[in-house]
Amino acid sequence: MTRDVEALARIAVDCGFKLHEALGPGLLESVYEACMAHSLAARGLAVDRQKPIPILFDGVTLQEGFRVDLLVEGRLLIELKSTEAHAPVHAKQLLTYLRLMNLPLGLLMNFGAPTFKQGVRRLANNYRPAE
Repeated sequence: MTRDVEALARIAVDCGFKLHEALGPGLLESVYEACMAHSLAARGLAVDRQKPIPILFDGVTLQEGFRVDLLVEGRLLIELKSTEAHAPVHAKQLLTYLRLMNLPLGLLMNFGAPTFKQGVRRLANNYRPAE
C-alpha cells in the first residue's frame, strides 16, 4: 500500500513522540537517527539513513552534494537535531533540501528540546495538503 506524504508525516511524528518520551533529551543526534529509522521500519516503511543526494551546479552533477538524515518512502524528508532550541538555519537547511530534491514536505525534529512538541516543526516546499 502506498501512503501519501500526510500519512507518512503522521507516522513519523508518532514515532518521534514515542522516542522522545522513552529516551528524553540529551543524547547524540546519531542515536535518535538510529532509533527513528528502526521505529519507522518497524511500521513497515522504507527508510534511508544518511542518503547522499547529488546536486546539479554549473551544469555538472556533484555526487557530494549533501546527505539527508532520514528519507522515508522516498517522499518524506526528516532532518534531526539534538540541540536546546531550533536555530533559524535548521529550517533554512531543511527547506533548501526539500527544494533541491523537489519534495513537498519535511519534518525538523529536535530531540534536545524539553518536550517533543517544542522540538518538532513541519516545513512545506510549495505544498498544500489535499482537502
